[in-house]
Amino acid sequence: MRTSHPAGTSAALRDLAGSLVVSCQALPGEALHGADIMARMARAAVAGGAAAVRINGPEDVAAVRQAVAVPVIGLWKDGDDGVYITPTLAHARCVAEAGADLVALDATRRPRPDGLTLVDTIEALHRLGVGVLADVSTHEEGVAAAAAGADAVATTLSGYTAYSPPPDGPDFALVASLAAVLDVPLIAEGRIGTPEEAARALELGAHAVVVGGAITRPTAITERFTAALPQAAAPSSGPAGSEPAAAPGTAAARGPAATPGPGATSELTAPPPPAPTPVAHRTAEEPTA
Repeated sequence: MRTSHPAGTSAALRDLAGSLVVSCQALPGEALHGADIMARMARAAVAGGAAAVRINGPEDVAAVRQAVAVPVIGLWKDGDDGVYITPTLAHARCVAEAGADLVALDATRRPRPDGLTLVDTIEALHRLGVGVLADVSTHEEGVAAAAAGADAVATTLSGYTAYSPPPDGPDFALVASLAAVLDVPLIAEGRIGTPEEAARALELGAHAVVVGGAITRPTAITERFTAALPQAAAPSSGPAGSEPAAAPGTAAARGPAATPGPGATSELTAPPPPAPTPVAHRTAEEPTA
């Protein structure tokens, strides 16, 4: 018999209905890596309307927990192959102790590194009062995760397991199929890149939607823009060796100045205009007039 959902987790999930969760993550070696930076990123996301944030690693979770009042979904990516999203119970406990309101973990059918089953892991976390968001890659995994006691299920890993080939964009088919059968909230996540795609996920029955790279990964965003641009055209030029034409109205466009006659003045030799009368500048602390 599965354990009951922690009361605090159930309330937090209810509050996320129809909302946006922003994933704020930067891995070692990336320009924005660092707990202080992620805390600022989370604050910016919340200022823009995010109802919760998804944060990687105990250090970042602790910093973000101090920076924002919205729910923090914590995880711990350890490794880059197989089960690496909060791969063990020990990882999950560390994330929870750092301040996460909900712990996201890999809930695929792949074996967990500590040898525990998904049911064992969820039950242990529930006994600690910690809620679980199950990241899955297929319909069957989502159904199994809910049966194992997960407080919510997310489509995070669709396309990231060997047996779930990625679609071109968000896996809307998986969102729709799981939303239709689960008795726990279904969170849409994975390759959601536009506001329209986020809205579509909600229309298909998702309880909430997670967006990460399209909002919080400037390097990837910049790469998308640069990849979409044609190769920069060479600047227009005249015959080989010639100089570009001068802009109309400039001294160069007007040609060499005529030599002034006796007693005449030119714009180069005319006396300077009188200096302007000094004006006192108001500081930020001074009241407006």
